[in-house]
Amino acid sequence: MAAAPASPLPPKRTLSRRTLLAAGAGVASLAAIPELGTLRDASAATALAKIPGLPAGSPVRTAFVPLEQRYAPYLAILPGMTNDIVDTDDATRGFFAGGWWRTPSSAYNARVQEHVYTLSWFLANPRPWNPYFRNEALANRLGAAIGHYLSLQHSDGSFPEYNIDEHGLAPTGFGIGYLAKTLANLRQVNLLPQSRAAIATALHTAMTWHLNSTNTIWGNGGPIGYANQVSAGVAGSAVALSLVPDLELASQLHERIDYFAQHAQSPAGFFYEPTGMDINYNFEVLLPEIAELYLRTGSPTAASMARKFADWFGYNLLREPGDTGYLTYYAVSARTSTAYYDNVIPDPDRTNLASWFIPAAPQLAAFFTSVEDRAASRSAWAKESGPAPGPAKLDTSPRILTHLPYGEVLPLNIVKRAAISQLPYLKNTEFATIRRDTATKQDYLYARRPAFYAGAYFGNRQSEHVYAGTGFFWTKATGTIVHAQQTPTGCWGTVLASGHPDAEDNLVADYKIGDRAWDGTNTNPGSAPVTVHYRTPDSRIVTDLTIARDGLTRAVKATTAATEQIPLVLLPTDQVTFGTGAPVVFGQNTTATASFLTLRRGTSTIRISWGDPRAATLFASTRTYFKDGLRKVHVLRIPHGGQLTTTITVA
Repeated sequence: MAAAPASPLPPKRTLSRRTLLAAGAGVASLAAIPELGTLRDASAATALAKIPGLPAGSPVRTAFVPLEQRYAPYLAILPGMTNDIVDTDDATRGFFAGGWWRTPSSAYNARVQEHVYTLSWFLANPRPWNPYFRNEALANRLGAAIGHYLSLQHSDGSFPEYNIDEHGLAPTGFGIGYLAKTLANLRQVNLLPQSRAAIATALHTAMTWHLNSTNTIWGNGGPIGYANQVSAGVAGSAVALSLVPDLELASQLHERIDYFAQHAQSPAGFFYEPTGMDINYNFEVLLPEIAELYLRTGSPTAASMARKFADWFGYNLLREPGDTGYLTYYAVSARTSTAYYDNVIPDPDRTNLASWFIPAAPQLAAFFTSVEDRAASRSAWAKESGPAPGPAKLDTSPRILTHLPYGEVLPLNIVKRAAISQLPYLKNTEFATIRRDTATKQDYLYARRPAFYAGAYFGNRQSEHVYAGTGFFWTKATGTIVHAQQTPTGCWGTVLASGHPDAEDNLVADYKIGDRAWDGTNTNPGSAPVTVHYRTPDSRIVTDLTIARDGLTRAVKATTAATEQIPLVLLPTDQVTFGTGAPVVFGQNTTATASFLTLRRGTSTIRISWGDPRAATLFASTRTYFKDGLRKVHVLRIPHGGQLTTTITVA
């Protein structure tokens, strides 16, 4: 829980070199002077000593307890990253040069400076394997880095990222958390007193900007865009207020938590990025942020958001047979392209902190690495030969380390398996539902029939990454057979001669169950088919989608010649043949004049038919899934004169 707020802090004094950075001028700033507490002070004009390298053979893997193995890669790069800090140019003194974290790797980008937390942790925490505890050179360089970081702050409390004059949400929201935890580390060892005071003042000003209800980051009464960035500032404020108490800001924080729940989470269950869903940002970034908020405040609102998200997520992660993992309905992710999650995600795992929600939101246990699997992966890591390697430049993240002290509440295998069994399409064999967001005009259709599970999306495309229309086809025995991609050459849809697919349009849809209109409420369709009549806005392509109990049919009418396109997920062991008997060689392109294609996987047979014989081609892409790389996307393309009906059935 956050500490009880005390009296407000005084206004922040101005510490800025923004004009100097923009003009390329160079003068010393008091903010850049590293103060060393019980160590020797250093002037801004003094060159900074480099920290020593690690002993040969370090970091030694077996020296780290399992939970702290994530520190090892950052210990490996700490000398290089720290010694890259600029100390020869007064205008950029303290800048994390070297391109270790975030782009643009420019002195005006406040996000580059977020590794002050990483340096502060190694400075403040004694471990047998940490030779940099209270290291004077590290303290000097950290002081300079903090000085440069704070010099970038605008007078309103915000920080820039992409240009010096930007008042950025991401650098401010995430920065509040990193600076607060840096302050906690420095207080822990009573070092850099002037830097600590400057951070406290900067935090107060940053929170004043971020928690201000009139700030446009809050959506002006509509959906809160880039919800992960807003949540970072809210969670960071909960940490900061335990260190820099303020009654008024504490009151604003709790009011903003409730507002966030109402305006950052869609009625469908996802969090807006910026107004659409996004698998990666929701699960890997936002959920851990609100988990930190939950741990800091005990907010029941945060737990409620997690439960609502867990329900949504369960429709969109497609469990593969055995313990392979999940394919995701990523074709409708508005920002990123996370298409799968392995069953076991080795460290560093960005989702770990969110495991604290499992007691309050048990369904989330389905999506985390189990206790047993995590222990096995950490044991295997410790037994690997040679020192622990560091991450490549730009593949680093201070978030990995800031979440580590909280630990984790991963599920036991038995708990995870129980949660998996409760996924909607595994728990039930019949349902149809539309998760709808009327404010942004988004319809997510999910239909479970006895033979298969399918999903589709209609309404406004929230970004160029989103591909609408029919999205996936899954069976319990085979896993995902059809998996829409985020490309015009890999989406599931109808492609005109120009290369433009209907999936790149805002598709207009009407829904029925049998002969009656359907408003999308959750229902058991029984023997009746779920049908969707949808079209492009100009009606150049009109499709009738029928989701029956034993198969899925798409009847397409286009005003010109077109190609039906179906992205299949194949395994090397699949037996795939065209209706002519022509076999498909895994990983190779195959063309045949046929009327159907048969896919045999284990004891299951999937048949894709399209009526009259046509020259169809199965193209092998380079896209593979999971760490074993066995599943490969092959795109079936069937040219036609403007009308075609395709049916997928399960035998």
